[in-house]
Amino acid sequence: MAEEKQLCEAARIGDAEKLKSLVDSGADVSHFDGEGLTPLMHAAKHGHAEIIKSLLEAGAPWNALSPSNLSAGDFAMEEGHQEAYEALLNAGIQAELILGTIARKDNKISELDGDYLDDRVSFSEDKLMDSTSKAVMMAWEKPLMEAHAKAVCSGGGHILNIGFGMGLVDTAIQQYAPASHTIVEAHPEVYERMLRTGWTEKDNVKIIFGRWQDVLAQLELYDGIFFDTYGEYYEDLREFHQHLPVLLKPGGIYSFFNGLCGGNAFFHVVYCHLVSLELENLGYSTQLIPLPVKDCLGKEVWEGVKHKYWQLDTYYLPVCQSTEDSE
Repeated sequence: MAEEKQLCEAARIGDAEKLKSLVDSGADVSHFDGEGLTPLMHAAKHGHAEIIKSLLEAGAPWNALSPSNLSAGDFAMEEGHQEAYEALLNAGIQAELILGTIARKDNKISELDGDYLDDRVSFSEDKLMDSTSKAVMMAWEKPLMEAHAKAVCSGGGHILNIGFGMGLVDTAIQQYAPASHTIVEAHPEVYERMLRTGWTEKDNVKIIFGRWQDVLAQLELYDGIFFDTYGEYYEDLREFHQHLPVLLKPGGIYSFFNGLCGGNAFFHVVYCHLVSLELENLGYSTQLIPLPVKDCLGKEVWEGVKHKYWQLDTYYLPVCQSTEDSE
């Protein structure tokens, strides 16, 4: 334990020689001290970029969290240590490209047993909830959904939305009078509510009931696509992205609900970069538009909700299009 205490101190003051000696002698680089901080967090707080790189090379976990739910990257962000921040950001991106651990843990329903599509849901004026009081969609998202709709409808034409939920984005899409508006919804109770509330009676709306993975053959080419499903993981979003080249027309716009790791600012940045990189590999550029949401998220918003799936002050709205179209 004495070695670990010395390791934290060496990381805090930036003593590279002492730190190397301790690491070489087997000191635990993942140790949490009495403050609940790791050596990596101490180095990040004080901007010691070379120490950070040494600790990462020695196996220090980039995504460990302090008692206040902050990672080393959060500390570097807060203190404005750019080089330290970038070292941690690159480490996070590389680790997640290989392992993808954070988004698997951070899915909205990560603690839910069973399949969401078999679960009962309840509707109220300001939220759609599952049977465990976790929010599927909430009214505070309305301004975000309106911005998403504006983006995917910017070129007019034929629009596809994956995931109806409360209908916030689809209501906004209708304001742009698209030539056609296809909605894929997989939850039977949400689908029944769509039927009861007249969505099938709209001339330009086509509803497809089922999981998007199961109805791909029924989809066509679209000028704008929005993706926001509940009960799926980052891998499902990545899988959908593989189909974009056959679903999105040249010049079309794609967007998705960017709730990835919405409880931690640094993890969210890692995943914003990660998804942008993966889309770039598929031939799409991604612009992330910052939208302030702090004023939408008073304490009363989360009353009766088991899991706060968004806790950040800024939402980054992704607008994606083919790199050939954006040049």
